[in-house]
Amino acid sequence: MSADHREQQPGQQGSRIDPYVGRYAHRAQGMVASEVRALFAVASRPEVVSLAGGMPNVGALPLDQISELIRDVVAEEGPTALQYGSAQGDPALRELLCDYMTQEGVDASPDDVIVTVGSQQALDLITRVFVDPGDVVLCEGPTYVTAINTFAAFQADIRHVSMDEQGVVPEELDEALTRAAREGRRVKFFYTVPNFHNPGGITMSGQRRARVIEVCERHDVLIVEDNPYGLLRYEGEAEATLYSQGSGNVIYLGSLSKTLSPGLRIGWALAPAPVRAKLVLAAESAMLSHSMFNQLVVRRYLKTFPWREQIKVFNAMYGERRDAMLSALEAMMPQGCTWTRPQGGFFVWATMPEGIDVKAMQPRALAERVAYVPGTGFYADDRGRSDMRLSFCFPAPEEIREGVRRLSGVVENELDLRDTFGSTLVPPTAGSQAPAPDLS
Repeated sequence: MSADHREQQPGQQGSRIDPYVGRYAHRAQGMVASEVRALFAVASRPEVVSLAGGMPNVGALPLDQISELIRDVVAEEGPTALQYGSAQGDPALRELLCDYMTQEGVDASPDDVIVTVGSQQALDLITRVFVDPGDVVLCEGPTYVTAINTFAAFQADIRHVSMDEQGVVPEELDEALTRAAREGRRVKFFYTVPNFHNPGGITMSGQRRARVIEVCERHDVLIVEDNPYGLLRYEGEAEATLYSQGSGNVIYLGSLSKTLSPGLRIGWALAPAPVRAKLVLAAESAMLSHSMFNQLVVRRYLKTFPWREQIKVFNAMYGERRDAMLSALEAMMPQGCTWTRPQGGFFVWATMPEGIDVKAMQPRALAERVAYVPGTGFYADDRGRSDMRLSFCFPAPEEIREGVRRLSGVVENELDLRDTFGSTLVPPTAGSQAPAPDLS
C-alpha cells in the first residue's frame, strides 16, 4: 500500500490521478477550470486565429516610456516600493483612482476605496464576506465566467436573470428576488456588468439602470457593479453608473487591466464604509498586503502620464477591430446567425441557428484553426449551447476577418451536418484534418 493511501482517513477515497481527492473541503468541488482558460494552450498556437481570449493589446502602450517610468520608481522610491504596504492600498494611489472614476461620473472618497489584485480579487473578497453556503447570488444570463467560478467556490446557489438588447430584464430580476423570498432563501447580491457586458457586449440602458436600482432597493439586496470596460467606448453616450444613482446599496468594482495593463494587477472596490472595513480584513487574511512596487508604478503613471490620451488611442484601435468583426460577420456568416453590436468593450455574443451545438462544434473549429468560447461556459447551468463569445480586442483587423471566414465555413459545414443527419454531433468526415482535442 502506498504512503498516500496509508495516510488517508477512514471514509476518504483517493484516486490514481489525485490521491488527495478525499481530503479537500467541500467548497473545492466548485473550483473548476473555465472554458476560456482551457482554450489558451491551443488558441495561442500561431496558426490559430483566436477570437476566444479577452487579452488587451498592451503593445499599443508606449513601452519605452513605461520602462522609464519603472526605472524612476526604483531609483527614487526603491525602499518604499520593495517594502510591505497596507491591505487597503496606497493612499495616494486611492486618491488618483478617485480622479480616474470621475471620468464616468463617480464621486468617491479615497477612504472608501480598497485596492485589489485586479477587480477579480475584489469579487472574491465580496463573496467571501457575504456568501454562506447555499446563499443565492443573482447574475445576468450569460455572465462573466470567472464570476461563476468564484461564486461556485463559495458554494453559492447561482441563479441567472435573462438579458435582452437593453441589458438585464428588470421584471425577471424582480421575479427572481420574489421567488427566492418565497422559498425562504437569502439573496446576498445581484452581480452585473452593465457596460459592454462580458460576454454579451450589451450596455444596460439608462431606463433599465433606474429600474434595477429600484427593484434591488425594494428587496433590500446589494448590487455589485463590475465596470472594467467603461472607458472603452467607441460610439454612443455613456450611461450613469449604478453606483452614482444608488442610495448606498451598490458596490462598484473598477480595474486598470483593460486601460493600462493586466500584468500590473491593479483593481479596486468602492464600497460603503462598513463593507470596506470587512473587505480590508479579508484582504489582510488572504495576502497581507499588495505589491507596493506595482502600486507605485501605477501611481506614477496616473500622476505623470497622459493616460486620458492613451485611452483615446486604445479606443481608436479597438473600435477599428470591432468594426472589422461586425462587418466580417455581416458579410460572411450564414443566414440565421445573429450577434450583438457592442458600443464598446471587447466582445460580441453570437447565436447560431437552431440545431447547432456550439460546444460540440468546437473541435472542428479548432481543426480549421479558429477559436472561440462556447456559450455554456458563461452559465452555471446547461444553457448557452447555441451561443459563442467572440473577442476582437487582440487580433489585428485582417486576422479578425480571416478568423470569421474560417468560422463561417465551419458553421456552414455544421448546417450541412444538421440538415443531413439531424445532429451536429457527427464526427468530421474521413480524410479531413484531424481535429484538435476537445478541451471542454
